[in-house]
Amino acid sequence: MPEDKDVEIVARRLSIHGRVQGVWYRASAQTEASRLGLRGWVRNRHDGSVEALVIGIQAAIDDFIDWAQVGPPKAQVLRIEISVADEEPTDGFEQRPSA
Repeated sequence: MPEDKDVEIVARRLSIHGRVQGVWYRASAQTEASRLGLRGWVRNRHDGSVEALVIGIQAAIDDFIDWAQVGPPKAQVLRIEISVADEEPTDGFEQRPSA
């Protein structure tokens, strides 16, 4: 199958607010991002939010954002701030230490 050179890879930074720490949000985000074929990372922030960098095709990122608005069963997402980000070299999708 020929490679589609018209597919644009984009990066988005998400700041997820609400009850998102201590509810398996990072592990669930890693699973979902991997399922969608995204690269990047997720980490807790000291202010109680979760931050994620997602890299991939826009449709997959949109699907991840839809998932992130709900998150895992015990999460209560209040809002997500989304911004354009620079792509970072990463292999797969990983959990990073808190920042």
